[in-house]
Amino acid sequence: MIQKLTIRNYALIDFLEIDFSSGLTVMTGETGAGKSIILGALSLILGERADSKAIKNEARKTVVEGIFDIAAYDLQPFFQANDLDYDETGVCILRRELLSGKSRSFVNDTPVSLGTLKELGVQLIDIHSQHQNLLLGDNRFQLRIIDLWAHDENLLSEYRREYRTYKELCVKLEQLRRTCEESRKEEEYLRFQYNQLCEARLQEGEQKQLEEEREILAHAEEIKQGLYAATGCLDSEENGALSQLREALHTLRSLHTIYSGADELADRMESSIIELKDIQAEIENRQERVTADPERLQQVEERLDLLYELQQKHRVQSDSELLAIQSDLETKLSVIDHSDAAIADLQQQVSAQEMRILELSGELSACRRTAAETFTAKLIERTAPLGMNHLRFEVEWLQKERPDIDGAESARYLFSANKNRPLQPVAEIASGGEISRLMLGIKSLAADAAALPTIVFDEIDTGVSGEIADKMGEIMADMAKYMQVIAITHLPQVASRGDHHFRIYKNDEGDTARTCMEPLSDEQRLQEIARMLSGAQISDAALSNARELLNRN
Repeated sequence: MIQKLTIRNYALIDFLEIDFSSGLTVMTGETGAGKSIILGALSLILGERADSKAIKNEARKTVVEGIFDIAAYDLQPFFQANDLDYDETGVCILRRELLSGKSRSFVNDTPVSLGTLKELGVQLIDIHSQHQNLLLGDNRFQLRIIDLWAHDENLLSEYRREYRTYKELCVKLEQLRRTCEESRKEEEYLRFQYNQLCEARLQEGEQKQLEEEREILAHAEEIKQGLYAATGCLDSEENGALSQLREALHTLRSLHTIYSGADELADRMESSIIELKDIQAEIENRQERVTADPERLQQVEERLDLLYELQQKHRVQSDSELLAIQSDLETKLSVIDHSDAAIADLQQQVSAQEMRILELSGELSACRRTAAETFTAKLIERTAPLGMNHLRFEVEWLQKERPDIDGAESARYLFSANKNRPLQPVAEIASGGEISRLMLGIKSLAADAAALPTIVFDEIDTGVSGEIADKMGEIMADMAKYMQVIAITHLPQVASRGDHHFRIYKNDEGDTARTCMEPLSDEQRLQEIARMLSGAQISDAALSNARELLNRN
């Protein structure tokens, strides 16, 4: 249940702090006093979208904070799943902050997304306003009420999980079919490209090797002459490098007896001579291998021309990229070659999954139909005291062409408030007052089933009066024995049923009007209900009537 609501800088509210209690809390006030503003602020911490026009002063932060007692509602799994701190005392604080067009949401001072805030909010408070009466024409709302009454959450969750898997498989099958169809259109061209690359017998690194070989073949004579000259520099009999080094080595060795440092130099010199002789041998070997071969040069150039042509055709820069294209073409052709088998396999999976959702939707339908029977009987019983003694109500089940996320059928509420009148869809024939009474009955049954901590009725009693209004107040009071009920009302019969009474009023003192709210004492409450009965001029009769309404409780 909600224990405290604090509002700062919102619409006509500078600052407002409201302490709530268990039982039935009623809020009254003249039209335009700001009852809808308070509900708007409450909606913010339940994850609803913010209206920038409702911010009183854009230069200041708008803050709405609600303190809840959730100890009895087994919400620890939600907190764990969303990595939120759970207070073992059961205290939960929801806060929403708005500034400069930006919105921030918090649960127990931990920042959360608006979606998370809303997901938690719907488990704490159900706000029923007048426009929600329109939901009676919404088949999905009608079905949700039956599901709530049926307690089929686990079965419905399993069905929806399997249905999503079914839809994913259907999408995958359609994509595969489309891909195969498109591939088959270009299969001939793909095979031509693939065969052309295969015939080229591509090898990784071949291009670089051929380019190096071409350079050698194209400059064979120049290379041979250079290598020959290098050999001559090393081993010329007169002034070759090796001849001169051997003479230097001989000189160093002759100093052995008179200069000890000569041995080290001689050893190093000898090592250099050995290395140079090895280099000379390698140069001679390479000189022999380099030969002018015009025929081989032509073969290399023709091979490179083929590689360059293929690269230009496929808009790549290397033989490794051509090999990658060849592999990709091979994969595409393999898919085409095996597409019929892949489609058949996936079709089998789709069929099996379709059987699964049909099986679950059948179980869901049976559960819903059983629940609808008891729901109908309870609703007729609940609304009979509201002047609907001849109410007939039925849930009509409409089979869908194909199952969807909600199952294989939809629900439609049929209704007749009078004898000898045929049942017709609720939204088509019910009057405003009948809709209000019917929705109160439906909401009270839904609250019984869902065990919500708090429900808020925003002028749900519109269109009724007299004894019917008194019975509506009685139903709200009965609901408040098991949950927290907050009712914004303009009817004294409902207001008098409250365990706690707040008056909402507009203060016009100063430069701007401000919405205010105050808890009423017994005497103030008597005056307020008398005002609701007779208007601004409170008569003795109105006071007497108000006292009678209050004393019956």
